[in-house]
Amino acid sequence: MNSLHRSFEEKRNFIRMKVNTPAEITLEGQGTVQSGVCNDLSSGGMLLTTDNQLPIDSELLITVRSRHGHSPTLKARCRVARVEDGPGEQCIVGVEISEFLE
Repeated sequence: MNSLHRSFEEKRNFIRMKVNTPAEITLEGQGTVQSGVCNDLSSGGMLLTTDNQLPIDSELLITVRSRHGHSPTLKARCRVARVEDGPGEQCIVGVEISEFLE
């Protein structure tokens, strides 16, 4: 689909995919692991829902697995670009993918 046929909100370099799948989030340097949900994914970044705020510009290792085990696991080194209040006590975290890992 070319950019002329996409809505204004989706005129980005990379199309987002709604995935809503569990994510494991590790704060680099601290080794603390928390769980969250990867709401959407593109080759440039992810939108996550977490129970805890993450500092802007912090480096993360994120692992996303298919709910059904059909797809390979995605592992990436990411940087927190933005944090917003989410539903209830949760946070919405936008991250930029720095590097895909094997």
